[in-house]
Amino acid sequence: MQDSFGRKIEYLRVSVTDKCNLRCRYCMPQEGITRLAHDDILRLEEWARIIRIMQELGITKVRFTGGEPLVRKNLIQLIKDVHALDGISQIAMTTNGILLGEQAADLREAGLTHVNISLDTLNPRTFEEITRVDALNQVLSSIEKALQAGLQVKINCVPCQEWNGEDLTDIAALARQYPLDVRFIELMPVGCGSQYHGISSDRVLEKLEQQYGRAVPVQADNEKGGPAKYYDFTGFQGKVGVISAMSHQFCGSCNRIRMTAEGRLKLCLHYQDGIELRPLLREGRTDDEIREAIVEAVRQKPRAHDFAHTAEHTDADQRRMVQIGG
Repeated sequence: MQDSFGRKIEYLRVSVTDKCNLRCRYCMPQEGITRLAHDDILRLEEWARIIRIMQELGITKVRFTGGEPLVRKNLIQLIKDVHALDGISQIAMTTNGILLGEQAADLREAGLTHVNISLDTLNPRTFEEITRVDALNQVLSSIEKALQAGLQVKINCVPCQEWNGEDLTDIAALARQYPLDVRFIELMPVGCGSQYHGISSDRVLEKLEQQYGRAVPVQADNEKGGPAKYYDFTGFQGKVGVISAMSHQFCGSCNRIRMTAEGRLKLCLHYQDGIELRPLLREGRTDDEIREAIVEAVRQKPRAHDFAHTAEHTDADQRRMVQIGG
């Protein structure tokens, strides 16, 4: 499956819920979020059908997100269903880690291969300031349990001038302590994130090199369609990556599409463009009809985001990140 710019679309991000057990400041407000009605969220069997159709169109990697995906009941069964599909080479999840530890072994057995854990600080007070929840120890325990279960682990950190600029070297050191990768992701001005000030990837690397010596470039994710550029530091077990969504745009190699919890196929994080698949699922449309709708929608995938000029775009998606899907 290709878009109109010849990009091969192989990666599907699936938001299975808009609910979350944290209230991270750059993602959602503490109160006032309108939740989706239960009937508006795709059922697990509907997700299984959509993912199967997507796999037939060439999707090889599926990532479950939210909200917090692990608050969704029976997610393990959906992972088993996806794992049973021929052609799916990677099943991943992005999670805040709070519920991961108790489920890590079962998730791995079901077919989950990779997990990205969002963690912006190792300071308990700062963690609570960012997330509005005192749960840092649970996340740190989950990292160890995920590794013990045999999952490939990455830590996702969003550098922000307002709270964790001085914590970045400590976060990076997790890749020295454990066999995992740490990635620093530039803050994107989506929803609540537009209220804060990110730190560029170049500045992050400067800070890390001051502490740990030269960052040696290694094969980048974007050579495989991914967004991260990775570096080795002497004495580290894992790699350190940067995702420069704002300062060094990587849209030319974008290979992903995403689905919101209510079943909207989104072509780009920035824009509203896409198609509602839930009505097609519930109106009794055939697989061929749904497949045709997906292919036609993917042809409309934009060349690139334009977050730097969001205010000028009437077609920009103004929803919060938790509503779009992480």
